[in-house]
Amino acid sequence: MGDIALSEQVNRVLIIGSAPDATVARTWDTVPFDRIVAINNAWRIRQDWDDLIYPYDFPDVSKPTDMQPEQNCITENDFVPIQNKFGGFVYAGATMAFTAAYWVLGHYRPKQISFLGCNMWYPKGETTHFYGSGTADPLRDDITLMSLEAKSSRLYAMAQAAGCAMTNLSAGPTRLVCPQQSYRAPVPRPFEVDQAAMAAALEREAELGYYVPSGRYWLEADRFDVSAIHTLDQMWLSTVQQDSVAAAE
Repeated sequence: MGDIALSEQVNRVLIIGSAPDATVARTWDTVPFDRIVAINNAWRIRQDWDDLIYPYDFPDVSKPTDMQPEQNCITENDFVPIQNKFGGFVYAGATMAFTAAYWVLGHYRPKQISFLGCNMWYPKGETTHFYGSGTADPLRDDITLMSLEAKSSRLYAMAQAAGCAMTNLSAGPTRLVCPQQSYRAPVPRPFEVDQAAMAAALEREAELGYYVPSGRYWLEADRFDVSAIHTLDQMWLSTVQQDSVAAAE
């Protein structure tokens, strides 16, 4: 991983996803964030978003048609190079909650990233998205998403190594590995990251060499060993000690 070009220094970034609870952001008169990054349809929740990030196959009919001059659309041309700096999609997990976070981490180098509506938890028979029922992208059959918790642990460890705290403003069950935080509450005590375990996981990634510069890893899927990725996921799961917060209180 090489140096990531600094675009603009900000302190706090809010990433909004499409879970039903994301609409709570509509009730916030002010937001204690320097930037708001919306994923896919989440731009509909608040008008004051700064960046809208979406994949190459996001439908044109779902994109905003009336944008302010200071608002930006972030596409694969923007996030693929940054994702590659953090190891690429095979290791990072190819779903937009993770992609958005890595882009924010590399582009803004913030001191804190807070998620809202990104729990990636989809109970059967319940509304899954704030606009109704949608496709649960993180749950698709994909070699990079066999363990959302493992990919989230990797993200948390990488963010902490970059000096960035990660928190989750959404309550309830979640696949995100980061401390939960109430809106406007102080930043909670961080999880402990096992540095030796992290170094071992990164070394294993380098040994496997599952890098795809184009970002379109599915075109090279035949060269990826499922069992090797599963083992790597277990390494990342052991890297972040979520119980360390409770033990320290």
